[in-house]
Amino acid sequence: MTDALLDHAERSIAVGSKSFAAASRLFDADTRRSAVMLYAWCRHCDDVIDGQQLGFGQQPSDTPASRARLEQLLAATQALYAGAAPSEPAFAALGQVVAQHGIPQRYPLEHLAGFRMDVEQRRYQRFEDTLEYCYHVAGVVGVMMAMLMGVRDEQVLDHACDLGMAFQLTNIARDIVEDAGAGRVYLPEQWLAELGVAPDQLAAPRYRAAIAQLAQRLVMAAEPYYASAAQGLAALPLRSAWAIATARGVYRQIGVKVQARGAHAWDRRVSTSRLDKLRLVGLGGLQALGSRAITPQPRPSDLWTRPR
Repeated sequence: MTDALLDHAERSIAVGSKSFAAASRLFDADTRRSAVMLYAWCRHCDDVIDGQQLGFGQQPSDTPASRARLEQLLAATQALYAGAAPSEPAFAALGQVVAQHGIPQRYPLEHLAGFRMDVEQRRYQRFEDTLEYCYHVAGVVGVMMAMLMGVRDEQVLDHACDLGMAFQLTNIARDIVEDAGAGRVYLPEQWLAELGVAPDQLAAPRYRAAIAQLAQRLVMAAEPYYASAAQGLAALPLRSAWAIATARGVYRQIGVKVQARGAHAWDRRVSTSRLDKLRLVGLGGLQALGSRAITPQPRPSDLWTRPR
């Protein structure tokens, strides 16, 4: 059963996230197994809510149907923690991760709360509201991933959360037009108002120059979170630090490319090439080794901080 679960998780990550799949190969075998299983559950929940397959084919929001699917996910998660046998491979994978690493129930439920924000078509007035969304859909995943690596120190978990936050800000910048086509707008409405962009017109080609400005603002806003994440590397086992430093570099490179392409960033989906990934694997190894020789800096007090 374990081999079948791992095969299912491997397929999920290979198709759903080529960026994380590349970095995850750098983990030791046990950590990688847990990481891909946790990813499989997260991917499954995202797909169920969006009516998509492994991150592709996102459908416009259908609130009644999506709400029902969310409630099913919540019930299945709570049942898993209550000791019920899971019926879905993704939940069986989560069950193994929970049993092995003692992931508290609050974290998967906080992740599902991010999907509720999508289902309820939450509007984000201020940047702080967007950051709250980033926490639920990605920051808390960073916390759980760090726990798979043996981290329990709250300050280090904050750095792990910051990496997830940075990833999601990068994703939002890359996917502005695609998300808008599905009726989802994660940009702060205050930012849109400053440039005279109507939320329901974000996908319109005439707004590409303005969208490029907004994407640049998101990419720049992600930078202090990427910087904070680097300060957590020293607390991780060396191979885990290598994997995380590589993932950090790959995702950050996506933001760099979005910024460089300007108004053309949405002509085709931005991604990193195989050569990019190989270069960033090497750079990640150097950063992981270098983290052993430096004293981590305190986390900046002005960054958005996860709930405790």
